[in-house]
Amino acid sequence: MTTRPRDYRIEPVDPEEPENQAILATTFMRDGRPLNIFGVLAHHPRLLDRFNRFGGFILDKGLVPARERELVILRVGWNARARYEFGQHTLVGAEAGVTQEEIHALTRPIDAYHWSGHDRALLALADELHDDDCITESTWAQLCERWNEAELIELVVVAGFYRLVSGFLNSTGVQLEDGVPGFPAHDTSPGDQR
Repeated sequence: MTTRPRDYRIEPVDPEEPENQAILATTFMRDGRPLNIFGVLAHHPRLLDRFNRFGGFILDKGLVPARERELVILRVGWNARARYEFGQHTLVGAEAGVTQEEIHALTRPIDAYHWSGHDRALLALADELHDDDCITESTWAQLCERWNEAELIELVVVAGFYRLVSGFLNSTGVQLEDGVPGFPAHDTSPGDQR
């Protein structure tokens, strides 16, 4: 596995510069500052705009309930060894009802926790897309017991979008903001848990 950068490969833009203020005005802020991911993406303003529209739709306007969406995103972030992604969505997931016990369990094999059948299928979706870019017939059948066609499409797109985000974060070396958790403490590194 490739070692993740320990520092930025592309530094965030200066949010105090007037031209950057306009670019970053519509991004998510924490403590009055844009998140580091958006500061890096701001080097490409048009792409940042489209990224925010698409990501915002997934987070705020989708059909899948927030807790289930966050289970998928967190598992994708864990599988991709994307510390920034996992850390940010630890906070978002907690707000959506994912417990700290569940967040920790997302970093373990599926069978190591008492997930419901529906939650297990969501984690299998994330794992199978990570492993082979295709959901197996058995997992698809389990998903179909709970989700309609539009929701199934959204779940696959959520996993795909956050795989893209994780690859971007890992490759550009985006660093966590102060106070944002990374991975839970483990004796095994991410990617060796399934």
